[in-house]
Amino acid sequence: MLTIRFQRTGKRNRAEFRVVVAPKTAAAQKKFTEVLGSYNPRTKVLVVKDQARISYWLSQKIEISPSVQNLLVTQKLMDAPKARAFAIPKKPATTPEVTAPAEVPAKETESPVASEAATSVEAGATAE
Repeated sequence: MLTIRFQRTGKRNRAEFRVVVAPKTAAAQKKFTEVLGSYNPRTKVLVVKDQARISYWLSQKIEISPSVQNLLVTQKLMDAPKARAFAIPKKPATTPEVTAPAEVPAKETESPVASEAATSVEAGATAE
């Protein structure tokens, strides 16, 4: 199965791309069937070798990479909607943990003996 895709050329940090027709399973830098043009992403210039060849390959209903499809749509060489070329991964949503207020234990009623002892201790402390 064939696909139209980019093949990176150029120097390090100075990328340029060829627009090629290549087997889908072939390595990106290896074998290709035909060179359709070139693209310079720094100047945003697409150079097409032959418009008729692009039309021919598009009529063959071969797969097109999303980046090449978007480029062809932008240059008005193809009538189709733009494709989603990549997806930015979403960060996992961090929800603040809402903790329920700690239950306050019910105040135990003091026994009458304990309350009398407490009042006698307080009375003895004030008497001195």
